[in-house]
Amino acid sequence: MKAVIQCGGMGTRLRPFTSVLPKPLMPIGARPVLEMLLKWLRRNGIQEVYITTGYLGHLIRTVCGDGSQWNLKIRYTQEMEPLGTIGPLSLIRDELTEPFIVLNGDVLTDLSLSRFVAAHRKHTDPVTIATACRLIKMDFGVIDEVDNTVQVFREKPTLSHLVSMGIYCMNPDVLPFIPSGIPFGFDDLMLQMMQNGTPVHVYKHDGLWLDIGRVDDFQNAQAISWEDQSASIEVTATAA
Repeated sequence: MKAVIQCGGMGTRLRPFTSVLPKPLMPIGARPVLEMLLKWLRRNGIQEVYITTGYLGHLIRTVCGDGSQWNLKIRYTQEMEPLGTIGPLSLIRDELTEPFIVLNGDVLTDLSLSRFVAAHRKHTDPVTIATACRLIKMDFGVIDEVDNTVQVFREKPTLSHLVSMGIYCMNPDVLPFIPSGIPFGFDDLMLQMMQNGTPVHVYKHDGLWLDIGRVDDFQNAQAISWEDQSASIEVTATAA
């Protein structure tokens, strides 16, 4: 199975650091996020990877090369203009003839790809989204009202939401939804698929997931012993 890593974003939430480094090359300990992500893919049986690049893409090419140091085959795309979070797939649509993985270049997780892909193969729909539960602390009093009358008042509640992890398993029949040459986000894809009546599945993951593009998650990642975590992830992937 091929994997596509989306690395074209500008990483504005981590500025000023991303003024000189693309977000996927931000260090976790001594290693870039992207290196850890590539090693995780290889442990999960992926051998062929496309990296979509834009902002500071030449640095990503310099660090990762052809992937041979990780026993991977890496190829690159370059966006002349930003194409959004899912638009870059239009650049390699002819290469994606079998089910494939798409993921953001700033995630760290112990998700078992074999279990994720197995869940995707149980149905015939084009997309399965890996999801996690996130608790979000509101900074405001939240009001439920009917006809301008308060029914419920909750002071700064903690809300639970099922959120996308930025990891997807897709079939090639999703590609006709994606236009060429214009910015196109994953939200645009979901809107088009739902308007078309095409179902989208979710896979619920209850393990580790960090979005390094968020400052809190980036800081939390520094506190984790990733050498120990990598061994744990490898055992999990093998068992699956």
